Amino acid sequence: MKIEVKCFATLAHRAPAGGMLEVEAGTSVGSIISLLGIPADEVKIRFVNGVHVNDEALVSEGDRVGLFPAVGGG
Repeated sequence: MKIEVKCFATLAHRAPAGGMLEVEAGTSVGSIISLLGIPADEVKIRFVNGVHVNDEALVSEGDRVGLFPAVGGG
């Protein structure tokens, strides 16, 4: 199944080509992070279709996944 994945800020270079990723049914957000080669501790916020989720959340056909690193500022 196809899902859309957007990686933001310092994770942007890890985004899949064209923003789309082909995954198996029953794939978790944590598995997607691993598939993209992102160390789990670099991802601080995960969204699926605009809803905050954890690594165990499963994705469905057509879902939109957003991955954000920790953001600092002053």
